[in-house]
Amino acid sequence: MAVERVATGFRWAEGPVYFPAGRYVLFSDIPNNRIMRFSEDDGHVSVYRQPSMNSNGNTIDREGRLLTCEHSGRRVTRTELDGSITIVADKYNGKRLNSPNDVVVASDGSIWFTDPVYGIGGFYEGVKANPEQEKHNVYRVDPKSGDIKVVVDDFVEPNGLAFAPDEKKIYIIDTGFTDGPDNPSHIRVFDVDLAAGKLSNSKVFAEMPKPSITDGLRTDRDGRVWCSVGWGDPNEDGVRCYTADGDLLGKIHIPETVANLCFGGQQRNRLYICGSSSLYAVYTSVQGAMKP
Repeated sequence: MAVERVATGFRWAEGPVYFPAGRYVLFSDIPNNRIMRFSEDDGHVSVYRQPSMNSNGNTIDREGRLLTCEHSGRRVTRTELDGSITIVADKYNGKRLNSPNDVVVASDGSIWFTDPVYGIGGFYEGVKANPEQEKHNVYRVDPKSGDIKVVVDDFVEPNGLAFAPDEKKIYIIDTGFTDGPDNPSHIRVFDVDLAAGKLSNSKVFAEMPKPSITDGLRTDRDGRVWCSVGWGDPNEDGVRCYTADGDLLGKIHIPETVANLCFGGQQRNRLYICGSSSLYAVYTSVQGAMKP
């Protein structure tokens, strides 16, 4: 179960998502303003969408549709099965979102996403602009009405997020350390009331070794948490795996900063890892949770 580099030549690979129907991984190449596709059957790499509005995080819903966070679009979109694009969220309280970063879909169809300011900080990852939302929130989009509500408003920079397999907990990363040395570089965990669309009992799940940060995470079917590590000590670059109680189980070392990851493969036991300029893959002894 060695780590393989299955594709390379990107400026900054992010936001991977696996589509079992086509056996391919989609991931963002943010500065190059494109979404790439890696075909698992023959290793072919192609451009899925360009321009991508400097897309970042991607996920798949229960109907097999792509959901995408767009930096320069400052919105969350859904690609319908006929290829048309629907805007899921681009405003809150009449003001534009900052720059949606990562997104997950719950089993009830609700869409949860983070909205830090990274995509409007300059022209490399998006289009430089002033933030319109005073706080850097985590939002929930109601599956029936489409209403957008804030579920958490006390993050410095909310980033990657993922549900536990039973959806009773949600893990959300705070990468506020990028804004100052006293800010957090950790994962928080909340209790989830899915029916009410509310979070409670916030706790720090795992601290990252500063100056490294974690950017994206996924859970496996047994509730373990797999997260990226990068931007700090090169010896920490890679993936960390934690128990559901927050104990560090082990590390996968990658020779580049890792931004995000997802489980894929026909048995959902292959971990795809976005490491800056490359896409890596490793077979694991676990299976990813049924949906990201």
